[in-house]
Amino acid sequence: MSKTSLLAATVLFTLSSPSFAQRTAPAPVVPDAHVASLRDKALTDDTAYAIIESVTTEVGPRPDGSEAEGRARTWAVAKMKALGFQNVRIEPYNLPVWQRGIETAEVVSPFPQPLRLTALGNSGATPPEGLTLPVVYFASFNDLLLAAPGSLIGKIAFVSNAMQPTQDGSSYGSQGLARFVGPNIAATKGAAAIVIRSIGTDHGRGPHAGGTNFAAGVAPIPAAALSVADAENLVRMIKLGKPVTLHLTLTPKQIGDRESGNVVGELPGTDPAAGVVLVGGHLDSWDLGTGAIDDGAGIAITAAAARLVHAGGKHRRTIRVVWFGDEETGGFGGIAYAKAHAGERHALAAESDFGADRVWRFNVNLPDTAKAVGDRLAVALAPIGVVRGTEVAGDGTDVGPTLKTGVPAVDLNQSGLRYFDWHHTPEDTFDRIDPAQLAQNVAAWTAMLAIVADAPEEMGPVTPKR
Repeated sequence: MSKTSLLAATVLFTLSSPSFAQRTAPAPVVPDAHVASLRDKALTDDTAYAIIESVTTEVGPRPDGSEAEGRARTWAVAKMKALGFQNVRIEPYNLPVWQRGIETAEVVSPFPQPLRLTALGNSGATPPEGLTLPVVYFASFNDLLLAAPGSLIGKIAFVSNAMQPTQDGSSYGSQGLARFVGPNIAATKGAAAIVIRSIGTDHGRGPHAGGTNFAAGVAPIPAAALSVADAENLVRMIKLGKPVTLHLTLTPKQIGDRESGNVVGELPGTDPAAGVVLVGGHLDSWDLGTGAIDDGAGIAITAAAARLVHAGGKHRRTIRVVWFGDEETGGFGGIAYAKAHAGERHALAAESDFGADRVWRFNVNLPDTAKAVGDRLAVALAPIGVVRGTEVAGDGTDVGPTLKTGVPAVDLNQSGLRYFDWHHTPEDTFDRIDPAQLAQNVAAWTAMLAIVADAPEEMGPVTPKR
């Protein structure tokens, strides 16, 4: 076959193959110069960076129900007003509060040495003097599920499934089961306590905090996350074939209901009947770091973007920024918001709660009447490296209860390749923020808000993501 014939055959095969034959050109979209101008301006705006610096420096860690969380609300009201938001207020609610106490662990035998760990939220407590018990090793969460009932009586379960980095963060959902429900499973099989390898992608000695839940009728047992490095070391000890005994002391406690609250600020639109665009992140944080990426970044990104859109001129819909008071220990902030605003018309809801690294993809859940909004988003976001996904949007603990009522959604997905190195650790600090990637987030959110808040299309109800 000649080179010309070979080329022709190759072209014919390529065009007729399923992967190419199914591709069609999208409808043409005229770029919006105003949206593009706001998006590009956001790339040099430092408002979000300044907000994160302020909250981590002036408030620091913001555990739910703590005095610091109360100071964070006071800080938030002042900050929103300074940024030009209107109708700024705190919407209070109560939530149950768990408080950590002493938390230590050490290998007693065969190779005595201390371990670094942190109690999981809602963990039960050991006696004040601690527990000294043999360890039963499970290489995966599934291995724990396979353990026979009663086989863990008088023992400490140790689950060491390893999490790998993924761009979409999906490994958190699969490997996180060891934390989310592992302690409950261990308790039902008779374990006196459980330690898990931290749900994170690092290999350091900073443990990853996070909540766990026990089913009704299951007494909480002491539950803690070992730093990844210490968990790996413990695995090496176990593989040497000698019985391993741990001494574990955890003294957390439930202290009853305390007041929390959502901090709300608005940028009024020109057409109140067009509905509210709800965006935000959560103000609370775990106590090991200063809550820079989780979720100082989220409150900063959404507020900075909303401010840029409002400063750029009119928008039909009111943009409401909510800094939710509690996400980490049960999502009580999102639940309280949905109840308080159940009678209002929301045109869209979206949240930022995945750190400060670049947005790489967006997904939508829009009514048929607003399909063109998604097309305009694709054109506006492409220049900053954001691709259109094929999934149904609707993620987020904070806006989840509102989305369940049929409110349209946009998800701006950030890269998760670094996020779980620092998530819920002592390393969640201001220096983890990459200013350039943060600015790209603000640019993506600015473009999205500029399009959605002023869209002429009807933003009616949708079928919520399942």
